[in-house]
Amino acid sequence: MSANIIVVGGGVIGAASAYYLTQSGASVTLLDQGDIGGGTSSRCDGNVLAIDKDPGFDSQMALKSQELLHQLAQELPRFEYRRPGSYLVCDNGDEVEMAREWVRLQQEAGLPFAFLDQQAIHHHLPHLSEDVPGGLVCGSDATLNPLLYTQVLVAHARQSGAVVRPHQAVKALWIADGGVRGVQLPSGELMESDIVVVAAGIWTPSLLESAGIPIPIQPRKGHLLVSGKGPLFGDAKVMEFGYLMSKFGRERVAPAETLRYGVALVYEPTESHNFLLGSSREFVGWNTEPQVEVVGAIARRAMRFYPGMREVTIMRSYAGLRPWTPDHFPIVSRIDPISGLIVAAGHEGDGIGLAAVTGHLVADLALERDPVIPVEPLRWDRPTLKGEGVHA
Repeated sequence: MSANIIVVGGGVIGAASAYYLTQSGASVTLLDQGDIGGGTSSRCDGNVLAIDKDPGFDSQMALKSQELLHQLAQELPRFEYRRPGSYLVCDNGDEVEMAREWVRLQQEAGLPFAFLDQQAIHHHLPHLSEDVPGGLVCGSDATLNPLLYTQVLVAHARQSGAVVRPHQAVKALWIADGGVRGVQLPSGELMESDIVVVAAGIWTPSLLESAGIPIPIQPRKGHLLVSGKGPLFGDAKVMEFGYLMSKFGRERVAPAETLRYGVALVYEPTESHNFLLGSSREFVGWNTEPQVEVVGAIARRAMRFYPGMREVTIMRSYAGLRPWTPDHFPIVSRIDPISGLIVAAGHEGDGIGLAAVTGHLVADLALERDPVIPVEPLRWDRPTLKGEGVHA
């Protein structure tokens, strides 16, 4: 099927969508209101994880994306892709028991997980604080440079014929006779297409409003710290088990400031021989300015697990806005009341890791092929999107 398709959003999800669409022979125009990859995709880490996914569809979707990404890494120019695996480390004995159960469930689902007792976790991660009582490892997990990944996907889409227009905002969707006809630009110009893919992250709801479609995506702020070059604390990504509780809004035991800002240890070494530290999760509107209180809470949480980080120099910090949904699943779906309209957004902190499977699925939906993964759990009108209310 030949199709003329507009993709709105030049972050990693729009980039992957443009890539897979052009690989399938579609005529694609990619629009972004700013620089390609200049939004949330440039304000995040390079997580490509299954370790933090619930067993079942969530983890299987992550595994499929890892498989597709591994293929991309063989075919495209380098984007600092590595597969060192990742670890979750426990803060107390209760978390150890939860980690044992988590590993059991994931192993039953066919994922490459292993539980590590206190001796084993310190063998794998010798820089950890001596009192860390255990943890787990997932061997399939990977990391990459998120901005470079986004730009490589877009560059290859352009080489395959895509028209890429950064600094081109979209005012509204152009809807007529029950179907999408293209988009309206701020100048009033109408840009025509057969299909429109809205992959605009946290800006997706405002565009869908013009079509009368409510999409419950909200910005959830996250901070990261960047170290100076120097000795690393291992070459694999390490998170604390409490990261799962912060991500999914589950109860955990931790210091008050840790809970207040949704802080959990995330340590990510880079190819530049420095590392990123996170993370935080807050509903604070559209504010992307780093807050010193949150930065301090992240640093103190990191030192709880890595005492040697007291000697580390932090160069800078930054914050981005994750596109959150109430059930923590993205929306990758045709919008049934309006023919030709597809949404791919709401990945929260999983956009980098799920970009490959999302882009493939967008192409499947747009070109009416059998989907690479089931689509029902990602539909825009699923009941679970309405279950947890709205955050101020």
